[in-house]
Amino acid sequence: MLDQFFSHISFVDIFNFCVFLAFTICYTYQLYYVFVVLTRKPKKLVAKKNHRFAAVISARNESAVIAQLLESIRQQDYPQDLLDIYVVADNCTDGTASIAREHGARQNKMQVGKGYALAFLLEHIREEYPQERYDGYFVFDADNLLDPHYVTEMNKVFSNGNRAVTGYRNTKNFGDNWITAGYGIWFLRESEYLNRPRDYLGTSCAVSG
Repeated sequence: MLDQFFSHISFVDIFNFCVFLAFTICYTYQLYYVFVVLTRKPKKLVAKKNHRFAAVISARNESAVIAQLLESIRQQDYPQDLLDIYVVADNCTDGTASIAREHGARQNKMQVGKGYALAFLLEHIREEYPQERYDGYFVFDADNLLDPHYVTEMNKVFSNGNRAVTGYRNTKNFGDNWITAGYGIWFLRESEYLNRPRDYLGTSCAVSG
């Protein structure tokens, strides 16, 4: 009977079980993070100073959404004289560049690719605006939207000695379908039950894009 059972187990079944077991072991430690969140109170941070920031955005054919992001940056409760916006229009064939200019962004256009575009943008910020001295940079996707207190809260964390900071993300269209809802739940898990407990424990957080 046992021989018949094992004869029906294929190599694929064994491989799948091993992968399942490996992932289970690798993720089990995160149960401890749930305990940390439930037993510790959030840190109350006070900004030691208001830092000067630049928001850098790489956009390619994002005319349908980029204006909303730029408006949300300009509606921050953070001092606007300490917050500049730069947009690199990455080989756009629509009105992305002109929309960015209308909202006060500084715009450049060069070769294809987000990584190259951001590197190009940062290089030219230093070359073309040497008088500007930024303490930190925000990197946004063109379809992002910011809470009005976003920069203020990020400044509190940054001014308390953190060199790289990530915030809570959610989906703009959570209720559209099960896929968007799934993304929203995943972002919630990442923020509340991965990055928050790691912050409490003084370890590195996961920065994803």
